Amino acid sequence: MAMNGKAHVLVVAGTDSSGGAGITRDVETVAAFGVHACVAVTAVTVQTHDAVLYVEPIRPELIVSQMRAALAANPVGAVKIGMLGSAGAIIAVAEVLRDHPRLQTILDPVLAASSGGSLLAGDTISVLKRELMPLCALITPNLNELAVLTGEALAQDEMAACQQGTMLLDAGCPALLVKGGHASGPQSSDILLRKDQSPLHLHAARLPGNMRGTGCMLASGIAASLARGETLETSVRIAKQYVFDRLASLAS
Repeated sequence: MAMNGKAHVLVVAGTDSSGGAGITRDVETVAAFGVHACVAVTAVTVQTHDAVLYVEPIRPELIVSQMRAALAANPVGAVKIGMLGSAGAIIAVAEVLRDHPRLQTILDPVLAASSGGSLLAGDTISVLKRELMPLCALITPNLNELAVLTGEALAQDEMAACQQGTMLLDAGCPALLVKGGHASGPQSSDILLRKDQSPLHLHAARLPGNMRGTGCMLASGIAASLARGETLETSVRIAKQYVFDRLASLAS
């Protein structure tokens, strides 16, 4: 039994020794939303803010054991998935999620670190799309990740991004939040895509400067809001505002 009945988010992700992203950023964000976190580590990475120096994957069976122990110990209201690193890890996580179909899962498809290092081998993309993405309530790719997932060229405008996102919806993804933070222009615009619904465009002013781990923060904030009982759309809005406020505090 959990020590208390407060909602938890199960964070399934890799470490980041710099503290700029990964599980450190996830737990920090979940706590800021007033929700507890429990974790399943998928990889240990050696990183600075500028480079990924080394990645040590965790054995898939150990990932499964961590997830099952966390779910047995706590009232988990949502799952946030970040770095997975291998096809074996993807299949392991999917195995656990299939046993808990009511859990709302947010997948941040971490394909490369902000510092440039690859965190998911190219031959595992098809496994991710087939085994895991259909089990998730929301996938949160940036434009680069969207291009990799669809096998298309980088979307140059919102119409192209919507078209690529629709390809993933048609392939079985329930919903996508296409992040525009890496695009250009005065606004940072994200697009929430859901089957049989019109695209929802979420705009915010583009702020100067750069901060690692914003994708982790956004996905973890969405998961934390879902764990508190918010709808998906409301959770996305709240989490986007949280990330904006964090970035604004650094820019001021």
